[in-house]
Amino acid sequence: MSTLLDFIHSQPGRIGLPVLTFPAGQIIGATVEDFVTRAEVQVAGQVALRERYDLKVLLTCMDLSVEAEAFGCEVALSADEVPTVPGRLVTTREAAEALAIPAPGTARTAVALEAVRQLKALPGGPLVLGGMLGPFSLAARIYGVSDALSLTLEDPELAHLLVEKATRFLVAYAQAFKAAGADGVIMAEPTAGLLSPAALGAFSSAYIHRVVTAVDDAAFTVVLHNCAARMTHLPHVLAAGARVMHFGRPMDVVAALRAAPADRVICGNLDPATYWVQATPDEMKAAARELLAATAGSRNFVLSSGCDVPPKAPLANVDAFFAALREANG
Repeated sequence: MSTLLDFIHSQPGRIGLPVLTFPAGQIIGATVEDFVTRAEVQVAGQVALRERYDLKVLLTCMDLSVEAEAFGCEVALSADEVPTVPGRLVTTREAAEALAIPAPGTARTAVALEAVRQLKALPGGPLVLGGMLGPFSLAARIYGVSDALSLTLEDPELAHLLVEKATRFLVAYAQAFKAAGADGVIMAEPTAGLLSPAALGAFSSAYIHRVVTAVDDAAFTVVLHNCAARMTHLPHVLAAGARVMHFGRPMDVVAALRAAPADRVICGNLDPATYWVQATPDEMKAAARELLAATAGSRNFVLSSGCDVPPKAPLANVDAFFAALREANG
């Protein structure tokens, strides 16, 4: 087991890789703020989940505020909820042109990089994926999400300027994850799924392709996560070049598996709110079984959450997810 793709393709049975970090707080007694500010808490959480579920792939937190904070955005932290970016850092062309590109390790990007180093040092040589934001989603947090969506129509040149600066940072950040020992990254690009398919191609996939080209190789895998993308977006998502894609509830993963090349891996897409939080364990198990059955002929499918599993997701539902996998594998 030397790479993420080696692991996926070498497994004899069905695979489950949920984006699972924050619920570990229920096991180790840590808050969300603890997780997003302390590398050792992220590591302790992954160790606890690894012991409970025999995880083969460990993750840093999917925190969509980290990179924006590195650029200078205000971030709201909470004990119970994932961090948010409440305001706008850039509102004018002049501010966009003056926006400085930070170095990897600035602010809480240092936490994620240190978490990777500590996770890779754990016994057993686990695969480790860092969590990072995608280029349009980062630009949207800097400029404001709704404003950035409008900007792609009203002033595309300015939108491209912001995404260009975001991309230059993200290439360096992905390279820093690689240098820290990560086996890949999960790049979260949810805001791009709110664009038209053509705009997603222009303002997201074209830039993600640059990150993929810079770091994705035989030993390092970029997993592209877009929890808002639909089938109509799929050709443009594929154009980004990521070998592993991770989708949310809006994507018809069965249709996507038929449409995508067989050498692309598709992960998804049990909805966090519907199944991980609100469902009973029996409902979660039934949903997992149903998706496993629907994708039974696809060796390039990985069962997962549709996005990161929320901090308050009952552990009984996480138990049910892994129980469904064990049953499917006999």
